[in-house]
Amino acid sequence: MPRVEKTIDIAASQDKIFEIIDDDDNYAKWNIVVNEVTKLGEGNYFFKTNVGDITSTRIETNAPENLSATQEGSPMKSLGYVLKPKGDVVEATIWSEFDDPGQEPILGIAGEILLKSLKKYAEYLEAGENPDEFSKK
Repeated sequence: MPRVEKTIDIAASQDKIFEIIDDDDNYAKWNIVVNEVTKLGEGNYFFKTNVGDITSTRIETNAPENLSATQEGSPMKSLGYVLKPKGDVVEATIWSEFDDPGQEPILGIAGEILLKSLKKYAEYLEAGENPDEFSKK
């Protein structure tokens, strides 16, 4: 199965970043493509997004290093985050596995966009800002 990975450095603690990606209920607050979240059960969520409706099921959680989930209704079959402290920053990687190799360029762009959204929110929170005043746009 093809796989794409994208990485970015985030000036926030590993714990803070993990807390954000582990909190599926609040993805609509920071994730630029998620507009609405409905919890279906433990580790199972329905996301209304700019690119369609996606059901996500958590398959692995290893705090604060990584997590992964399967995806239904998306060209991505699974995706995950890996967080590695690197000096004063955390190297955050998002990866995705998918069936159609032709989807790799667009999924790479999507990964970059998601990481930039995560970076913006994590650094905002790390600076002590109010999450209720955050604008993901």
